[in-house]
Amino acid sequence: MHKDENKILKYGLIGISVLFLILMLIVPLISIISEALSKGFDSYIKAVSDGYTIKAMNLTLIATIIATIMNTIFGICVAWTLTKFKFKGKNLLGTLIDLPFAISPVIAGLIFVLTFGKGGFLNSILVENNIKIIFAVPGIILATIFVTFPFVAREIIPLMNAQGTDEEEAAAMMGAGGFEIFRKITLPNIKWGLVYGIILCAARAMGEFGAVSVVSGHIRGKTNTLPLHIEILYNEYQFSAAFAVASILVIIAIIVLILRNIVEWKSNKEG
Repeated sequence: MHKDENKILKYGLIGISVLFLILMLIVPLISIISEALSKGFDSYIKAVSDGYTIKAMNLTLIATIIATIMNTIFGICVAWTLTKFKFKGKNLLGTLIDLPFAISPVIAGLIFVLTFGKGGFLNSILVENNIKIIFAVPGIILATIFVTFPFVAREIIPLMNAQGTDEEEAAAMMGAGGFEIFRKITLPNIKWGLVYGIILCAARAMGEFGAVSVVSGHIRGKTNTLPLHIEILYNEYQFSAAFAVASILVIIAIIVLILRNIVEWKSNKEG
């Protein structure tokens, strides 16, 4: 009887999980693809190759690349700091890293508006130096960096903690420099976690909407990323075009999922 109950529980939970995934993931994805192709393949190609779509895609890639590079550098630095050194405020720094997870992206965008926008306490300095951040590309990049900066750090901090400091200390006593220690000792132990964090960071950056929407100004062809461009098309009742552009993000998500599984397989294989 006990085994039968376990089987019922096992297959019941599997059934609930599969049903949930079908309703929340598979059905919406099928709907996006079917709606994107509802007016034919030619209309689909026209929507994804439209000038505004290309500009939105380019801006999305620029913001994603810069945010990923900056957050990779930041993530490595802060992970090294938190795991290799003892200092006052260490717990506070670790808590602040998770701040983007704790607040709404819209609030994050509003913070940048209140800081760099008209009436913000840095606005006068920006105006004097003819620098524009809000309703311009720099604001989009800053907002993207903010909402994605925990991903790399949070992936490699546990790995660095598990690694300890004995090997680095031994290498330092033998005269190795900081960069050499990182390259030859630390990096090989965290490389797959680092790659995994970079993939998550890039995926989150490409799909960011809330913070970017607040700071962008929705200037078509200038400050619209792909998610914002999709919103505009949808609000203009260009449903087929909106879903066609959305399918680009779906394809990117599938690629990210494949890359993530490859990294997990490599990590488990070496682990």
